[in-house]
Amino acid sequence: MAVERTFSMIKPDATARNLTGKITAKLEEAGLRVVASKRVWMSRKQAEGFYAVHKDRPFFGELCDTMTSGPTIVQVLEGENAIARNREVMGATDPAKAAAGTIRKEFAKNIGENSVHGSDATDTAAQEIAYWFSGTEIVG
Repeated sequence: MAVERTFSMIKPDATARNLTGKITAKLEEAGLRVVASKRVWMSRKQAEGFYAVHKDRPFFGELCDTMTSGPTIVQVLEGENAIARNREVMGATDPAKAAAGTIRKEFAKNIGENSVHGSDATDTAAQEIAYWFSGTEIVG
């Protein structure tokens, strides 16, 4: 199995409810290691840039509103098959469809406020890490 890095974000709905530690603990319990982390409050421009892939979707405005409503925790996770492992621990985007024990099943409020984001592939992980950690040395 390959050790890889992925991007993870704890969204404003979760930070507002002081779930950062609980979510990070679930990630670590799954064998993922946090090798970089910072708290950011996204500007509208940052949210629109980060979620540009969704700009033509009907939920884009609401998504940007949600993501700028409070601070987020952006992280780089490392571990064996980190991308797949993170997605497994997060659970389905819709918490009603998420498996028991996943982050979204336990902590998400609804499909729009689903507590976490994670990269879906190697290329998006690299892009998302670069977006938030460009110029930052990530040790590990």
